[in-house]
Amino acid sequence: MSADNCGGNVSLPLRNLLNSIQCIRDRVRDGESKESDGRFNLSNFWASLNQAVKVVSQEATKLSLAFSKPPLPSQQDVEKLSESTLQSVLSLSTVYYWLPKSHGVSLRRQVREATVGVLEGVGQLVEVILSSPLQSLSQDQLISTGGVWSACDHFAQLPQDNKKAVLMVLSDQIGVVKDAIEEMDHRATRTPTGREKDRRVIGPCQGLMKASAACLKKLTSAVKANGDVSTSQNLAQLDDLADITKAISPGLDDLALCLYPPMESSHVCGESQLTWVQFLEGAVDHNLQKAKDLIQQDS
Repeated sequence: MSADNCGGNVSLPLRNLLNSIQCIRDRVRDGESKESDGRFNLSNFWASLNQAVKVVSQEATKLSLAFSKPPLPSQQDVEKLSESTLQSVLSLSTVYYWLPKSHGVSLRRQVREATVGVLEGVGQLVEVILSSPLQSLSQDQLISTGGVWSACDHFAQLPQDNKKAVLMVLSDQIGVVKDAIEEMDHRATRTPTGREKDRRVIGPCQGLMKASAACLKKLTSAVKANGDVSTSQNLAQLDDLADITKAISPGLDDLALCLYPPMESSHVCGESQLTWVQFLEGAVDHNLQKAKDLIQQDS
């Protein structure tokens, strides 16, 4: 028997709690912060945020323990647990809104993602409690409780200012580029020796990827040495660097995709499939040329 089918008196506060958490999560995900009035203090913000996260973790633990074994808590106890849990997530979202975009979009984006992660974790825990059989602490409930703890612990790893937030973005992109280079190196070794034309194309593309990696490393060094968060102009420039950097990995993905061996070189491509591929290539070329002609006529 689960909390959801043990009678409306117990499940109703939990369902109301779940609905409230989901609404708060959506507002945090889509909402905007207030602009700083000059009194915002970043150190105080982090102290308040970490305390709010700690309280959410504690409340989620109490809620999970209350439904870890029979008998069910009383309606009054469930209402109190639901209210205290709701207050904790409201406090967390309120503190998040203190952080103005003027202190860096990259920083605020990462704090927002972490906050949403906690709210989603608590919401999932409530859903599991509502649906899990109340016999003993279920595996799903253990996983959900651990998920809340993990999401809360992640706050200790968040960058403390916009410079560190941008450096984290750069580090992530370097990892993506490194993986792409390793994949390309592996593909180069597997290219059939008879396809010398393909090998000649892969070489320069590997060079492009390695140049991207070198650029990111140099940029990281420059941000570490010279990055400044004392003016709004410098903060905006750091955010621009982060946004531009994020465009590198999709470009590398597109480049790598173009270098996969063509279908007609594969053993899976029989005569009928080869005819279809050639027809498709012709259709693509025809329509591409037609589009180019129309664009030239209009220009």
